Amino acid sequence: MSIVEVDSKGRIVIPKKIREELGIKKKVMVINVGSHLKIIPLPDDPFTILDGAFTVKKSFQELRRQAEKLALGEIGE
Repeated sequence: MSIVEVDSKGRIVIPKKIREELGIKKKVMVINVGSHLKIIPLPDDPFTILDGAFTVKKSFQELRRQAEKLALGEIGE
């Protein structure tokens, strides 16, 4: 735990030890959860996390056609 100050521009500095422990490089997501903030480290390239997460055997064109068909169906409802 660390106590840090907020400067006149609303900025805080996350101590180096904490940044290293969490693997914070450049960006974090800050979420207002009521009485406090939640800070979530983001990877340099968010798509690297998704690599291999989806196993889709359809082509991009086929997926796009399906998405367009679904969207048109929703509009018609």
